[in-house]
Amino acid sequence: MSTAQGARARARQEVTAAIKEAARRQLAAEGAAKLSLRAVARELGMVSSAVYRYFPSRDDLLTALITDAYDSLGAAAEKARDAAGDAPPTDRWAAVAEAVRGWALAHPHEYALIYGSPVPGYSAPETTVPAAARVGLVFIGILRDAHQDRGLAEPSLPAELRPEAERMAADLAPELPPQVVAALIAAWAQLFGLVSFELFGQFTNVVEDRAAFFRHAAARLAEGVGLR
Repeated sequence: MSTAQGARARARQEVTAAIKEAARRQLAAEGAAKLSLRAVARELGMVSSAVYRYFPSRDDLLTALITDAYDSLGAAAEKARDAAGDAPPTDRWAAVAEAVRGWALAHPHEYALIYGSPVPGYSAPETTVPAAARVGLVFIGILRDAHQDRGLAEPSLPAELRPEAERMAADLAPELPPQVVAALIAAWAQLFGLVSFELFGQFTNVVEDRAAFFRHAAARLAEGVGLR
């Protein structure tokens, strides 16, 4: 790449980053449903046609923001897993769960973008799936390690749920028993439900010590997937 090409690439990266940062500020102020490329352009002092050269539509900008949010959350989960090192699986599970909660509290508007109400008229493309899967893959890895070390109890599974559990296991984690995968999907949903309840105010006047409550609930979820 020539010097001129490198300079143009850096300039494009800088403008792209500025557009996304302005869009995040708009998300915080107005919500995702009101995200507007024209408003972003006004904030940056750009003509709207210039912004469209970077993001052809609002949906393209939303997709970039959603992917960035999932990647940021996934990176936080992976960092917590790596920092836990060779700790017992229950400790690694707790560290990752705390990282998910910590990221959400530090980035409430980005969390709301990926786990809040759907944006009217927008459907996330398949390109967001790898970023969205990062947290789940961290939890799967913890359970895989525990299963290999014979430190994973197999949860009970109703007979009528076995075909669905076997399908989920084949799709998501074929190296794990189907009943563990079914329990993990339930725990995953409950974990993010806990975070959402705290972030969106449903615990107001109900749970005061939310950090302690979350730690306790996350530990019970670990038991539910068979960690011991």
